[in-house]
Amino acid sequence: MTDEFRTAGDRLGTPIEAARGSGRIERAFGSRDFFWLWIAQVISATGDWLGLLAIISLSARISTGSEGTAIAIVLAARVAPGFFLGTAAGVIVDRLNRRHVMIACDIGRAIVLVLLPFANSLTGLVVASFALEIMTMLWSPAKEAVVPNLVPKSKLTTANSLNVAAAYGMFPVAAGAAALLAKASQALPAQGWVDTWRLNAEGLAFYVDGLSFLLTGFIIWRISIPTRSKAERSEGRMGSFDLGGAWRELREGWELIASNPIIRSVNIGLATGVIGGGMLVPLGAIFVTQVISGTAADFNLVLFALGLGMALGVFAASVLQNRINRARTFPAAILVAGGALFFAASTSWLSVLVPAVGVLGFAAGPIYVLGFTLLHENVDDAFRGRIFSALLVLVRLCMLLALAVAPIVSALLDRLANRWWGGVVHVIGFEIMTPGVRITLWLASLIILGAGLLASATIKGGTAGVQLTSGLPEATD
Repeated sequence: MTDEFRTAGDRLGTPIEAARGSGRIERAFGSRDFFWLWIAQVISATGDWLGLLAIISLSARISTGSEGTAIAIVLAARVAPGFFLGTAAGVIVDRLNRRHVMIACDIGRAIVLVLLPFANSLTGLVVASFALEIMTMLWSPAKEAVVPNLVPKSKLTTANSLNVAAAYGMFPVAAGAAALLAKASQALPAQGWVDTWRLNAEGLAFYVDGLSFLLTGFIIWRISIPTRSKAERSEGRMGSFDLGGAWRELREGWELIASNPIIRSVNIGLATGVIGGGMLVPLGAIFVTQVISGTAADFNLVLFALGLGMALGVFAASVLQNRINRARTFPAAILVAGGALFFAASTSWLSVLVPAVGVLGFAAGPIYVLGFTLLHENVDDAFRGRIFSALLVLVRLCMLLALAVAPIVSALLDRLANRWWGGVVHVIGFEIMTPGVRITLWLASLIILGAGLLASATIKGGTAGVQLTSGLPEATD
């Protein structure tokens, strides 16, 4: 499969490079088309977060029983499609015109969101959430698959850094927008048309979210995304939608992950890294309260350190992109993240915990950026949708495991530790508290360290004949 891992720049490089200018936008974003795609991502991510907050609020309001149960059911509808249809969505993306897929998904999401204010049952919210997630599952791998067709190889790390900022940096913006829309709904007059059109806090959020997706679709419609040739369409088997062909392509996507050391190591590293990082969400507050006797403000400080560290790590990866070997730095960052998490879980002082979590974030940021860059550089255009869909399924599964299993494991280990050794161990004269939350975070760090070692060994054992240096040359004739 040597030809299957040609980069898109090798195949489409000449016309794309000719279309790129040398202005400020091109120097910062790689191309004007990617700049507009990034703007679309910023708008889309803001809409995603805004819609998620509104759905959570609406599900809690219309629930007839436990609010927590209602929210959990609705969020499960957002997660479930990825387990069963995620990789199949990648097959569909590889068969179709990816630009058309993104536009259709944006229009579809806008329609669902405009109808959501009139949902008055938990069943309606579950169906809407399921539909939104399916369209998001198609939109995301389609977007990832076209990125290498819009930017030079030397700008892929910068592009992925910008993608991270667009995906996760918009949450506070969306939260602020939700608060402003809630205030706006309170200022509306108490008239019948306000109730008729459901212009409450959630309704306004859904309407604004729908408009954001329409705007995103319009921007993508204006972007010049290179169209694959007939030969490339044939290579991706885009002509037939028979079940046997879809299953064959699904299998090929997983075979590519298993056979290529770079793809395999990226999937292992990102998926297991999410387990460790995700455990900080449900266990972080417990750790701060039980182990360091901290407060909610202390936990917010820990989260701030994590976010700041990630931002600095992403920035560093972007600045140093042409000076580092991405294939070596990727597993090294995983090892640093695992070590930092182990050290953070071992301390009982806030003054040590905060910088340790900052180091964890500093290593976690480049893991995402470098991992996606390695996939962009080493996966053929015809298979890229399947590879990214498979990765997103793994990440989603690991995040669910982290959020759902971590509290259960922590409670179980806490009971066992208290029963077997009283929750305290003595090491060379030092007394170390061993609550379940600390043991669970230790286990998470060991999983990450193991993933880093495995990813490093996988890349080293299979890079013969594969160009993995950071300063990859630009595509030429």
